[in-house]
Order: sequence, then structure tokens, then C-alpha cells
Amino acid sequence: MVTSAVLTGPWRPRRFFKLIAGASFAGAAILIGGVIAVGLFLSAPARAIVGAAPADIPVENVSIASASGATLRGWLVPGRPGAGAVVLLHGVHANRLSMLRRARLFHSEGFAVLLFDFQAHGESTGTRITFGHREGQDASAAIAYLRTRLPDERIGAIGSSLGGAAALLSPAPLDVDALALEAVYPDIGAATANRIRAVLGPVAGVVASPVTALFEGLLPPFLGVSAADLRPIDRVAAVRAPILLAAGTRDDRTSVAEVRAMFARANEPKRLWLVEGAGHVDLEGFSPADYRDHVLAFMIETLRR
Repeated sequence: MVTSAVLTGPWRPRRFFKLIAGASFAGAAILIGGVIAVGLFLSAPARAIVGAAPADIPVENVSIASASGATLRGWLVPGRPGAGAVVLLHGVHANRLSMLRRARLFHSEGFAVLLFDFQAHGESTGTRITFGHREGQDASAAIAYLRTRLPDERIGAIGSSLGGAAALLSPAPLDVDALALEAVYPDIGAATANRIRAVLGPVAGVVASPVTALFEGLLPPFLGVSAADLRPIDRVAAVRAPILLAAGTRDDRTSVAEVRAMFARANEPKRLWLVEGAGHVDLEGFSPADYRDHVLAFMIETLRR
């Protein structure tokens, strides 16, 4: 005779549900731990030895005190009086070296150029990358420094990815006469979900929303900033200077739809430049000639008296 042990053996319902509960708890703990680990990795300082200034352009080493608490290290390239000045704001996990091509381009056209390392990047001090929050204070400090050094010049700023977010998340609208934003995320939730989808592909549909919500919930205790503080799209309407928004048509970190939504909120005069075929990359390096025609031309038109 065959007997059943379903109700009396080791797999009776109470033990089964305990196992399910234990597995769920363990899974949740692993997920939370994983998100914390990734968050700490992404926000870890990206310090690097930048080294000596380039020999092909005249450079002055500068140090700027920021309200973020950091001392910012950078280079100031002199320009032709009356030709205008630009501040270059680099992307996440990069430093001023990533903006050297732009510095050479604008210097060749007579602009003065300030390029520097954000807090917790390059040779600047700082404890954690904050995805635009403290970096916004750095952007404001850099503009104020250049206003002091070149009081008679009209000043523009160019921000790439994190740099663009910092330009919008400064404590007050940047005191600039022109602003170019390249591949800037609209809010930290969208930025997180987009990156999860880009890495995990089809599987991301299941995990993107809960992981994004968990990441946003962990921002305050670990970085001292909330998801509500990391919404550049809510700040773009405060910009009173002419503005140019640019992004690649194949960017899976900041979609064209998201850039168009930010552009819709911006005030006139404004321009939109969609770079055909570009992903989340250095747009100047991807298409130098088009960059001259759009970003350089925009700065010349708005900053030259």
C-alpha cells in the first residue's frame, strides 16, 4: 500500500510556509545589500592624478573653495578680451581631462576657459559623489570665481551628463549668459531605471521599478540627499539665459523623449540638438564638426558683444 505524507511528513504546510517566508526574507536582504553595494560603488570618490597642464595651451592652475566643502582644482585658460568665457562641467567618474578637447576648441576661437574637477573627482577633495547635488554647489562656485576673475566678460557654461545636472541643481540658477546641457538626466529615478534596463535587457522589466524605488529610499541615509533633490527637469524652467539641450538619438541612459520633455519646460530662447546615432557618449568627440556648428556657434552668438 502507498501512503501519503503530505500532511504529516516534513513538508506539512506550516513548515512549507516558513521556508517560503525565510527564502523571501533572504531574497529581500540580498536585494537590499546588493543595491547598497552598487550605490556605494557608484558614489565612491573618483579621484585621479590629473598631472601637469597641457603644453599646447596656456594654463593657470587654480583652486576654488566650494560651498560643497570641497577645494576644487582646475585650470584657467586666458582668452581674447571681449570674446567671452566658458566653464566646462565634466561627467560622472571623470575629471577636467575629459573636457580638454572642448577647452582647445573654445580657446582657438578666443574664449577664456575654466575647466575643473568636481568634488570627489580628479584632484578635488570630497567624500562622495552626489549625482549633481553637491556638484551643483561646485558649478555655482566656479561661475562666481570666473565672474571675479573676468568681470567684463559674458560667461557661458557647458555641462555633460553629471555636469549638466549640476548646472541645473545649483542652489540658485547659475549666473550665466548661456547654458548648454548635454545628455542630462531628468530625474534620478529615470536615470537609475534606464541604466538597469541598459544592463539587464529584457529581465529589467521585473526588477527596474523595485530596485529604483529602493535606491531612491537609500539616498538620504547614505548621501544626505533625497530623490526630490535630484530632479533637473524641475529646475530647467528657472534658467533665464539662452539654453541649448543636446542628446544622442541612441542614448539609452537619457532618452530622446526625456530630453524633449526637459526642452518643453525650458524658456525661450532655446535650441534642441539631437545627435544622430550617438549614445550616451562625449558628443564633441562623437561628432566634432557638428559640435562646432551647434554648441560653439551657440556660444559665439550668445556671448559675443
